[in-house]
Amino acid sequence: MTDTANDGALVLLSGGQDSTTCLAWALDRFPRVETLGFDYGQRHRVELDRRPALRRGLAALNPAWAARLGEDHSLALDALGALSDTALTRDTEIAMREDGLPNTFVPGRNLLFLTFAAALAYRRGLRHLVGGMCETDFSGYPDCRDDTIKALQVALNLGMDRRFVLHTPLMWIDKAETWRLARRLGGDPLVRLVVEETHTCYRGERGAMHPWGHGCGTCPACELRAAGWRGFVAEGVEEAPRGG
Repeated sequence: MTDTANDGALVLLSGGQDSTTCLAWALDRFPRVETLGFDYGQRHRVELDRRPALRRGLAALNPAWAARLGEDHSLALDALGALSDTALTRDTEIAMREDGLPNTFVPGRNLLFLTFAAALAYRRGLRHLVGGMCETDFSGYPDCRDDTIKALQVALNLGMDRRFVLHTPLMWIDKAETWRLARRLGGDPLVRLVVEETHTCYRGERGAMHPWGHGCGTCPACELRAAGWRGFVAEGVEEAPRGG
């Protein structure tokens, strides 16, 4: 537990690999950690169904984590889904757009997520907001950039007269290092939990069980997760989680 653990944190928990790793990261640092999920009509909303099992699994891994894990919250953002004509909110083929961004980009999503999270944190007396935004493996999403997050932190602090701190522990690491981070935080049991219980597939398919987890295996999210897994285990067989 580091000296940053002075007050509580709110973690944006989608039910995917990145947010689950971020929740473990927060539980390792802060004395009280609550979670928040958003239902915006996402095509892969099966990820939301994974959240209770992930919270239970993380609590079971470490008694200290169990003591720190607080309430779970869920917010419906139907308006975001209604406004968004994307491959994450419509049953359409995943492809690149003419502007170079993938059509999985939901405009304003992370800006809204963090704004609503700050409003909830304000009410709950939580100072730290933790999200899985990443500029290394981010498909070009502009609302995942470090500059965007820093600018939003300034705006939230000014607009709410608070001193929130926005944490993005995955910002400068790739998927292989995200797997390594999970291993450092919770050993093989946490890696197994991420493999077996999280959901990342954009198509919302639990599908077959691959070495890296469930999913269609062909969408950009599955390909990125699988490539990260290969980089993780390529360091040696000792890096792969043992069965059991």
